[in-house]
Amino acid sequence: MPSLPPFRLSPYFRTRIWGFQNLEPWFNYQTDGEPIGEVWLTGEECAAETGPFAGKSLKQITKDHADQVLGPHHVGEEFPLLVKMLFPKEKLSVQVHPDDTMAQRYGEPRGKTECWYALAADPDAAVALGLRPGATPEEIRAAIDEARLEDLMMWLPVHKGDMIYVDAGTVHAIGPGAVILETQQTSDLTYRMYDYGRGRELHLGKSFEAMRMTTEAGLVPPVSEGARTTLIDAPYFRLDRFAVEGVNAGSALAVDGVNPSVLILFVAEGEATIRGDGFETFRIGKCQVAVVPSLPAPWSLDANGPVEILRILPRGKPA
Repeated sequence: MPSLPPFRLSPYFRTRIWGFQNLEPWFNYQTDGEPIGEVWLTGEECAAETGPFAGKSLKQITKDHADQVLGPHHVGEEFPLLVKMLFPKEKLSVQVHPDDTMAQRYGEPRGKTECWYALAADPDAAVALGLRPGATPEEIRAAIDEARLEDLMMWLPVHKGDMIYVDAGTVHAIGPGAVILETQQTSDLTYRMYDYGRGRELHLGKSFEAMRMTTEAGLVPPVSEGARTTLIDAPYFRLDRFAVEGVNAGSALAVDGVNPSVLILFVAEGEATIRGDGFETFRIGKCQVAVVPSLPAPWSLDANGPVEILRILPRGKPA
């Protein structure tokens, strides 16, 4: 089976009422229209910017080359993880995501478990994870009706570099003041429980069906070993942070084990160059993503000065 070269993806900008019209300094992007709240980095609409697939969407690339891109153990032809950046200027709605079992009961392929990595955070930035112990469904419904659901939420301060796990079933919300790198199952299923009176549709029936009073959500402590810091290793995804510098710095990004997997490389700080035989040399700068297929052409990464890279790996679903 022929190997495929790594390639850089273009970002895809999504409008959200709680976002910004100016995304500088993260992206050179301004709009006079609806604010931008999410920037999808591995969405199916994202297009390759380099190599033989330039101009083709990630959806098409994965469909046409699923075995080489995703690896021999892949299930289906969808890219397994959606990586995106969130820019909340206002509070996001209080919401909950279904797990795989519930999603499939309603004809969807999968649920939505996710994690949040804080790329930046103001001193008062916070997120809500779960409901206060002892809260009953009746109390939760009354709090929604009386516009005080926030009072029943467990709020967690957020600092730059924090990793937060949000498994399916966790009632959650994100406040303003942080820039979040979100990694999630490829799914856009969201059930909105409460929206601060903004007039958008609520999904209370499915929200109450999906929510769990006890989940695994919370702050994940980092584990460092040499140049690698494991930020999270959970069902569906693993994220490692690397501080690299110099020629062939990408050797540190090699994955141990016998089952090859697609790699997603996100540059948090600095700039790197990816080169190899038989494909165009290209650069990835801050907030850019490169995809390294499961069966890649020989490649190397040179760090142009100090570079902080997040390596994102898909994981299998829990048994």
